[in-house]
Amino acid sequence: QVQLVESGGGLVQAGGSARLSCAASGSIFSIHAMGWYRQAPGKQRELVASITRDGSTNYADSVKGRFAISRDNAKNTVYLQMNSLKPEDTAVYYCNADIWSSYGYNFWGQGTQVTVSS
Repeated sequence: QVQLVESGGGLVQAGGSARLSCAASGSIFSIHAMGWYRQAPGKQRELVASITRDGSTNYADSVKGRFAISRDNAKNTVYLQMNSLKPEDTAVYYCNADIWSSYGYNFWGQGTQVTVSS
């Protein structure tokens, strides 16, 4: 099996920072693109940021300049550093990864809640 386990969510004051981590484990041959999505109540899930294996990144316009995605290929882990958080960043954040494995290709984490208080 393949698992993506997120950590680092919680309650943060507006203007503050938080760092999310997502570690992949299991029967993994290689990990290609990794990314973070979020879903706020009553809204569709949206892409926040993504990163290729060689480090090329892509960000939603709403987080450019505030969030930074990175990865450690040796640890099969992707990170999301979130700065200058706003109440509208409140959502469940999901890790997603394209993983070459025997159990499929695209996998999701269970999600971690980030709540930004004003």
